[in-house]
Amino acid sequence: MPETRFWFSAAHEQFPPGELLKQAVAAEDAGFDGIACSDRFAPWWPEGEAGNAWVWVGAAAQATRRLPLGTAGTALVHRYHPAVVAQAFMSLEEMFPGRAFLGVGSGEPLDEVACGAVWPSPREQLERLEQALDVITRLWDGETVTADHGWFAVKDARLHTLAEHRPKLYVSASDPQAARVAGRWGDGVWTLGDPDAAPHIVDAYREAAHDAGRTAGEVILQTGFAWAEDEDALLRRARLWRGTQPSEVYVEPIDASSTIQRFSRDRIDDQALERGAIISTQVDEHVERIRDLQDLGATVVCLQNIAGADPHGTIRTYGEHVLPSLRGAHVPR
Repeated sequence: MPETRFWFSAAHEQFPPGELLKQAVAAEDAGFDGIACSDRFAPWWPEGEAGNAWVWVGAAAQATRRLPLGTAGTALVHRYHPAVVAQAFMSLEEMFPGRAFLGVGSGEPLDEVACGAVWPSPREQLERLEQALDVITRLWDGETVTADHGWFAVKDARLHTLAEHRPKLYVSASDPQAARVAGRWGDGVWTLGDPDAAPHIVDAYREAAHDAGRTAGEVILQTGFAWAEDEDALLRRARLWRGTQPSEVYVEPIDASSTIQRFSRDRIDDQALERGAIISTQVDEHVERIRDLQDLGATVVCLQNIAGADPHGTIRTYGEHVLPSLRGAHVPR
């Protein structure tokens, strides 16, 4: 089977951007194959962070040497004008050829409502996502574009600076409907490594790509990861992330991080948290959990560092133990 690549994802929700630059450099030195970052306006808990992802990606590209890098989930339904998204990531590709990618999705209410959105229905979210992708890809192809979709418009817009090649475009999907959008527009699909949901999402993506006369690309499965020597400290710092697990926070207009924390406290216990992310003091468990994602068909496993207890120790442990083990002979079980 093709060799799986392992990307490091920087958590803007948990760490300030200066610290995340240090993590990105450490991740490249540890042997990760790419660098992603969350794209947030607000964190999942009131005391969290929320540095600007686009500013950070440019700085991270300069601070590192060779890895592909970009965002994991730039929202295209309200907060960002699609023409500006197209311009920003084409500029990144021009400065760092062959390295830029844009990961897009429909976002979360926590970010979009804070920026003035009336949170749209799931159907409208997908409509807006496709409208935005149409404009972005046409601008990347050098076209002059005029369109008015109500929530955004362009008139005789074109990109005056074009890189030799367009950036890679990966579309986030949490269900088969969104996966079909990825199949029609993306160079890959990006979804969580949920063993129940991911196979249906991947199948829908590949079918849609085939129906559109396109070749299916990357299958990017994402999960959080955290390691520390002390189990109590590991869990205590990782519990902040339980607010990301209830499905309601992605579809209902819950627009306050304090509300999300209260909502999730009674629903997500430590066992549920550990099922949704790789949180363990044991290296072997990290290896086995990532191999499970490989068995789901991942061409890329994207690992978001949520190790508040020891983020650099986590990166170091992956470089010294986890990644070398994963790059040995892999036989699907």
